[in-house]
Amino acid sequence: MAGQINSSADDTTIAAIATPPGPSGIGIIRVSGPSSLPIVKTLFKPHKNKTKLISHKMVYGWLIDPSSLLPVDEVMVVYMQAPNSYTREDVVEIQCHGSFLILQDILGRVLEAGAVLAAPGEFTKRAFLNGRIDLTKAEAVIELLQARTREGLKLAVSQLQGTLFDKISSVREVLLSMRAIIEVAIDFPEDDVEIMDYVAFAASFDEVIKLLAELIAAADHGKIFREGISVVIAGQPNVGKSSLLNSLLKEERAIVTAIPGTTRDTIEEYLDIKGMPVRIVDTAGIREATGEVEQIGIQRAREKQEEADLVLLMVDASKPLADIDHSVHLSVADKDLLLVLNKIDLAPDLDLTEYEKIFPDIPMVAISAKTHEGLNRLEEAIFNLVAGSSINWDPGHACVPNVRHKAALLRALSSASVVVEALRDRLPPDLVAIDLQAVLDYLGDIIGVTTAEDVLDMIFERFCLGK
Repeated sequence: MAGQINSSADDTTIAAIATPPGPSGIGIIRVSGPSSLPIVKTLFKPHKNKTKLISHKMVYGWLIDPSSLLPVDEVMVVYMQAPNSYTREDVVEIQCHGSFLILQDILGRVLEAGAVLAAPGEFTKRAFLNGRIDLTKAEAVIELLQARTREGLKLAVSQLQGTLFDKISSVREVLLSMRAIIEVAIDFPEDDVEIMDYVAFAASFDEVIKLLAELIAAADHGKIFREGISVVIAGQPNVGKSSLLNSLLKEERAIVTAIPGTTRDTIEEYLDIKGMPVRIVDTAGIREATGEVEQIGIQRAREKQEEADLVLLMVDASKPLADIDHSVHLSVADKDLLLVLNKIDLAPDLDLTEYEKIFPDIPMVAISAKTHEGLNRLEEAIFNLVAGSSINWDPGHACVPNVRHKAALLRALSSASVVVEALRDRLPPDLVAIDLQAVLDYLGDIIGVTTAEDVLDMIFERFCLGK
């Protein structure tokens, strides 16, 4: 199991609030470590005096002030004996009423009794260090918490189930077997030709390279569903940018009037387009500013356009193109563009061929933000431009590396290619072994076998307190 070669978690007992801030029906304080049960026992009075805290059994009672013996809150307490817990340590969870004041009060008493405040992600880090989960599953936890769409959630669940770990582990097992044979050949150099089957090894590495390439390609698709994209609506004032934002969101998020220049600042919201998180940005109309406020809004619009993955260049299809439309086009010409012809409800005889001549090689969609006609086509076009129309995979069953994994896979692929060349050139086994070990190390970085301590710290610092 990954995590075995890392130093184990220390013997301190940690505690933190495990539920989000704000009023709720239930709040949870999680305590993990060798002193978790003794600490909670000093604070907990079961409803029935003789009731004992038995592993994985919920017990009802009162959290008390040990100095006055007065009740603090009515609670449920569950004790989970090591190793059958999230961290593989003794864990106690206190379920109280979800008042932030009560949670803070109880946490303070737990800390006074001997626990220390957990660092972000420390519970999950201990689960990794104690060998309960590998590093890919630990990272899946935070992706599960941060998923913005159901498809992103499926990716996280799939990784939590071990799909990536299993794939990487199977490759490493093949390479470890090969390394063992190579080491024998190094020890007996006079027999290295008989011991090492260079042709068979090269063929095996060709399969490894193919698999690594597939995983890297999957990482590119997975990034779209994990992180999403930024889409900016650009155009001259009053072409319907804010109306489009409201229509896509299905709510009145932006103020819409017939007065040009109503939008003075950027408005950003998230959409779910076929499982892809899309940060949609409505911007101020581009024109000669009539005041300082509008000038600032236009400047922010240009900044957002520069940051965008895709720009929706919107024009009013019910009117002839104006000089300002061409100016807006020139300002975003270096970006990936989708031409959006709005207000087709006012242009029943719209001729797309004229736009195709003026904006060659730019895909276009005709819509009415007012009547919602063509919005499905628009969403489809956005998805296809970013993800590719040929994408055909189920995130819920895919083995999809994240950005960190992709970087390690690229390094592993480079070293694997060197190994293949060395095998085809029949280089001495000790030279082959160096690059073979590099491939193993890079793959080990992904699952946590050889991951540096600073990388681990960086990963777990992304977690929230209590997880």
